Amino acid sequence: MSTKATVGTFLGAVLQNDPATMRELANADYIQHNPFIPTGLEPFIQMLPVLQENGTTAENIRMFQDGQYVFMHNIWRNAKPFGADEMVSFDIIRLDEQGKVAEHWDAMTPLVTETASGRTQTDGPTVATDLDQTEANKALARAMVEDILMGKNPNKITDYISAEQYDQHNPGIKDGLAGIVEAVEYLTAQNNMFRYTKIHKVLGEGNFVLTVSEGQWNGTTNVFYDLLRFENGKAVEHWDVIQPIPTEGLANDNGMFGFKND
Repeated sequence: MSTKATVGTFLGAVLQNDPATMRELANADYIQHNPFIPTGLEPFIQMLPVLQENGTTAENIRMFQDGQYVFMHNIWRNAKPFGADEMVSFDIIRLDEQGKVAEHWDAMTPLVTETASGRTQTDGPTVATDLDQTEANKALARAMVEDILMGKNPNKITDYISAEQYDQHNPGIKDGLAGIVEAVEYLTAQNNMFRYTKIHKVLGEGNFVLTVSEGQWNGTTNVFYDLLRFENGKAVEHWDVIQPIPTEGLANDNGMFGFKND
């Protein structure tokens, strides 16, 4: 079974409350970074009836692979156990050398129907192209986060973001460079500009790159998942999920990061 197929089958087994398939595909010491789900496979399996009772379903919008990591953009429905009836998530699954599901990270945010750009949080292209450009695009995404979002060289924004097209899926920001500038001016005026402090992981397949970062916003520490689509060396589309990192009611102490070798 391919890496993506393994992850897709595992996700299906979670939603269908199929412990046998989950045990077949995943390690017993499955490491969980969702702060509200216990770590380990059996404690996770014990939680599944709650999803069944709520009729929780997931729709995978896009799925990409970078080495042993698979990263997904999902919509969850009847997702009250996760915090709201409809949620948008980024999920990352790491497979070990034996091809077993070994580790999971995610970030979730409620689905928003009214957005500044008129786009949804998940629409747009879903298939990776330019597979020979993966490493170049990952380097671009990392530099963009460092220069623009971590504030090293904020005036270099047009080096990274296309002035012709920038399709924005953050529900509070309009399309284009102008949308970013307007949002930054507004947040700065409110003394509430988000501040990225550390990049924890950069994953890519072709023209799609996901960065996982940590930073401050709204007086809390947050995880920032940013998915960028590149064309000709510039970012032309952006999706994100921002989630405050909880400090209470935690089901595990693994934290929301903990990526190796990064």
